[in-house]
Amino acid sequence: MTEREGKNRPRRVIIMGAAGRDFHNFNLCFRDRAEYRVVAFTAAQIPNIEGRCYPAELAGKLYPKGIPIYPESDLVSLIHSESVDLVVFSYSDVSYGDLMHHEAEVSAAGADFMMVGVAHTQLKARVPVVSVGAVRTGCGKSQTTRRICEILAQNGKTVVVVRHPMPYGDLVRQKVQRFASREDFDRFHCTIEEREEYEPHIERGTVVYAGVDYGEVLSQAQEEADILVWDGGNNDTPFFKPTLHIVLVDPHRPGHELRYYPGETNLRLADAVVINKVDTVDPRNLDQMRDNIRRVNSKAVVIFAASPVSVEDPSLISGKRVLVIEDGPTVTHGEMPYGAGVVAAQKFGALELVDARPFAVGSLREIFNRYPHLKKVLPAVGYSTEQIEELEATINATECDLVVSATPVDLSQLISIGKPFIRVRYEYQGIGHPTLEDVLAPVLK
Repeated sequence: MTEREGKNRPRRVIIMGAAGRDFHNFNLCFRDRAEYRVVAFTAAQIPNIEGRCYPAELAGKLYPKGIPIYPESDLVSLIHSESVDLVVFSYSDVSYGDLMHHEAEVSAAGADFMMVGVAHTQLKARVPVVSVGAVRTGCGKSQTTRRICEILAQNGKTVVVVRHPMPYGDLVRQKVQRFASREDFDRFHCTIEEREEYEPHIERGTVVYAGVDYGEVLSQAQEEADILVWDGGNNDTPFFKPTLHIVLVDPHRPGHELRYYPGETNLRLADAVVINKVDTVDPRNLDQMRDNIRRVNSKAVVIFAASPVSVEDPSLISGKRVLVIEDGPTVTHGEMPYGAGVVAAQKFGALELVDARPFAVGSLREIFNRYPHLKKVLPAVGYSTEQIEELEATINATECDLVVSATPVDLSQLISIGKPFIRVRYEYQGIGHPTLEDVLAPVLK
């Protein structure tokens, strides 16, 4: 027995997170367990989520005052001041190097360091579950999920999507969220990141659930579904035990599938692996990707796919100086220097990609400093009303002929853009055999 533990003393715990997986791990593994006392969450990756409290209404009987959420930079001092015994790492898309740096600082501060295994955090549904995950942010989960929903619906199935959590607002109100119309976005005060994921499904008539307590989310969602489709976030593992687990890899980032947590876990668990973007990749990258898949999961079915881009009027781009706006997470913690917007701008003959950094306002300047690989794109960040206003001001201050937006959400419905504006769309396109239809056939039966 260590000096910190003491006789009959609950183990004091900090959960490191990013407003999603951390709450889920707490709910399933620590809530109402007297042998543990969670003294804090820490927050990373997402702006403005620290300084809050995981509320008593969700935390259970052991936490009548809730659980405070601190910035991750406070971790070591919290271990000392709160006499912490155990730190539980609970967020995704982190390089193995960064993950072990965290282990080192926790160990040096005198606490144990732990990740919770997948089997302990997956809920069992009463209906089949098709889960879509990835090895990195920005591989193409969203368009793949949409195509899977189309296939299932075409075969007469009622499909409900359950999205990986993005609870950045009032956690009590967001305990269970059901989205069936645009009005629901306003009702739950959704951020741009949330709208990016929900809006394309709603446009196609698919109901989406999300929230904080995924036991309750599952209970409600499965009541109106023949099949649930888990729409994963980052490169996290699914919260529901899948009947079929489909994982995307990105040959533009070969080797990342074996170097990021928990992306490699997803790859090893996959029933089917989709190698996306094969129409725009160096064949040598594709060969490396196939070799890595075979090395860790030789039983997975491998599917080839592309995500071709389109715009309503390509002539608007030709010869123009364009500001490209990309999906936020893909180019920030996903570490991609470009996305579908740059691909479209170059494909359709843009004269120049304008650098928005000299025109950035407020928190956008901080984001560019934090992610120095962003040189010719503007991430569509909007985690608060203030940040949405800063995004609007940055767009309107940037000297360009045209704004090319590749975020899935229609930004022109959220902010006032005083420049010519065009949206880029991209959808899943299977290439050759086997196909998504092939791997979905057993679920449909």
